[in-house]
Amino acid sequence: MENFVLFDDPAIRGSLLPFTFTRPVAEIRVGILKISEKWQQCLQGACFFQTQEYLQSKFPVPSQQSLWINGSLCPDDALVLAIQALKQGQVLMLQQQVLAAKTAPQDSFSVDQSKSMDQIPYEQACVMIQKNWHIFQFNGAEIKKDFTRVSNGRTSATLQDAHTIVYQAENIFIEEGAVIKAAVLNAEAGPIYIGKNTEIQEGALIRGPFALCEGSTVNMGAKLRGDTTVGPFSKVGGEISNAVIFGFSNKGHEGFLGNSVIGEWCNLGADTNTSNLKNNYAPVKVWDYTKGGFTNTGLQFCGLMMGDHSKTGINTMLNTGTVVGVGALIFGDGFPRNFIPSFAWGGAAGFTTFQFRKFEETAEAVMKRRGLAFDAVEKEILMKVFELTKHYRIWDKEG
Repeated sequence: MENFVLFDDPAIRGSLLPFTFTRPVAEIRVGILKISEKWQQCLQGACFFQTQEYLQSKFPVPSQQSLWINGSLCPDDALVLAIQALKQGQVLMLQQQVLAAKTAPQDSFSVDQSKSMDQIPYEQACVMIQKNWHIFQFNGAEIKKDFTRVSNGRTSATLQDAHTIVYQAENIFIEEGAVIKAAVLNAEAGPIYIGKNTEIQEGALIRGPFALCEGSTVNMGAKLRGDTTVGPFSKVGGEISNAVIFGFSNKGHEGFLGNSVIGEWCNLGADTNTSNLKNNYAPVKVWDYTKGGFTNTGLQFCGLMMGDHSKTGINTMLNTGTVVGVGALIFGDGFPRNFIPSFAWGGAAGFTTFQFRKFEETAEAVMKRRGLAFDAVEKEILMKVFELTKHYRIWDKEG
């Protein structure tokens, strides 16, 4: 057992915005677990974070630590063994990419320091979440890996409902407190994980790989396709395909969400629909914060990337490859632009700024419904994001 630090690689963090505006890279959920939770299970030690200064009040790093791991890195057995074999002064490298390092306990670490350390080459393939679309792209494979982690040596709770249809029951793991009624669970293409105190209502159709995390609900008649994760304390309905919902978010109504990533505290209004395929079948381009423009994903299917605390109104339509920042509120008819800055208020007809005082009132009300407080730490982080993203809200400078 060894404590460790998951560090944000500066070359990667910017490509994972808007999600890393409000969390370290390793707090991204991909598969069933967050990256940090995967490492905690593998190393059986306490996890700390080295991230942006304004986030450290929520995600602290201890003054003394010796094992440093790239927070974008998803563990596997070979990688864990290679990292555990590191000696003081050594850094594990995949070509020019820093994977992990071992320092003296009193020393700090940065990627730049790796140049003066004893470099140990790593020659096997590994999974790194380096682009925001990697989150949904690698999600199915990570569900399979996490399913083994969370179910190994454990016995699934018994499915109590005689009216639920199950295919390949050995690929389904149900935690205690889950309630399932008259659903179809098809685990032939991949495992299905049902977290504790979850609910799957009548008529829901679910195909694996799929993960429903603690306290979440699948509404009546939902159609949930494979490679999809519904994070904790969320509600989903309608049609979802290859999407990741981090947690505490709702897509409870009809409407399609595909090849997408939704942060925490988001809400998609009734009949919100996302396009995940261009009419001409061309590769999808998405907004890239690191270059201040659009970049080619190389993917034919790519839907919505939505940062924390953003929301859509009823009947909202979102174009292929739309990126929405933190704290935005989108409504109205027509298709809004496919890059919507943080704290934008409006839609296709134009945007104004969602002033922080009004945003704060909404965030307080939303979090209170889940028994959580919009406390001083959360407020300080989001106020910082409001300032960091001000230059994207160009309408504030017009007229």
